[in-house]
Amino acid sequence: MSDVTPVRDPRNDALITPQNAVLALIDYQPEQYAGVTSMPHDELLANVTLLGEVATAFALPVVLSTVYVRHGMGATNPELRAALPGVEEIDRTTMNSWEDPEFRDAVTATGRRKLIIAGLWTEVCVAFPTLDALREGFEVYFVVDAIGGVSTTAHEAAVQRMIQAGATPITVLALACELQRDWGRPGADRLRSAMRGYFVARRGRRTG
Repeated sequence: MSDVTPVRDPRNDALITPQNAVLALIDYQPEQYAGVTSMPHDELLANVTLLGEVATAFALPVVLSTVYVRHGMGATNPELRAALPGVEEIDRTTMNSWEDPEFRDAVTATGRRKLIIAGLWTEVCVAFPTLDALREGFEVYFVVDAIGGVSTTAHEAAVQRMIQAGATPITVLALACELQRDWGRPGADRLRSAMRGYFVARRGRRTG
């Protein structure tokens, strides 16, 4: 048995690779977190932060967007910003980020057709651009444990709406493992470090 499996064509692989996907992160702002009731905020924050760390570890192109910051809303939470060094925010007024030309152009400019998307809230800021991107031929994956809605009902209804339209739910850890694929490949140590911190934080929440 070889120590490392051969890498399949990273641009044309049916699975997600660091070379064929782009990540969009939408409206991880204090006011948006405050409205989430579909999952505990500490769990949501841990998952979102890990998502940012995974994107950085694999050098995924990241489109980071906020809404209405220039008119008084808070910017992206500091934990996620720290996980995404050098990534600039695109501020919008639209509820549907896909209707903002700068956001849409930033996604399409990557030339990648696998769009990984996460944001707050599920029923608006995730669902709307997901539906539009699907219509434009993107293969969309929404990170189901890094998003949240104003109620469990709102979140679950949006999840079903996106699935029925053709989007695929994925978790943060599943995404990380899909990108790495083999623990013998470069970058595994950085991923192990991020995952170790994630599981330590989870244990702390259970025992705290």
